[in-house]
Amino acid sequence: QVQLVESGGGLVQAGGSLRLSCAASGRTATSYSMAWFRQAPGKEREFVAAMSGSSSRTYYSDSVKGRFTISSDNAKNTVYLQMNSLKPEDTAVYYCAARATLLVITTPNAYNTWGQGTQVTVSS
Repeated sequence: QVQLVESGGGLVQAGGSLRLSCAASGRTATSYSMAWFRQAPGKEREFVAAMSGSSSRTYYSDSVKGRFTISSDNAKNTVYLQMNSLKPEDTAVYYCAARATLLVITTPNAYNTWGQGTQVTVSS
């Protein structure tokens, strides 16, 4: 059973940076696709970024493209989300998710393993 634990959230001013981490236990990095989603109060959970296994294929939502970078350290079974040039509208709870296939899907219902979430707050 795969378990995911996120860390790295916090409060930052607009224009600042944060790096989120998602440590996965019990999985093989090359056989999963990993994604980040976020959910702001009163809104639906939305796709942020994803990567397929240990490949270099990455995917981003239009709202974060050019500002956020997803990456992984397979030796540590950890996925990262580097967030730069943060905006107040990036404020949300960020969730890491895993899917036991290399096919990346951007809808949250396709993922069956989730972390507990980490709060990111960007002040203006």
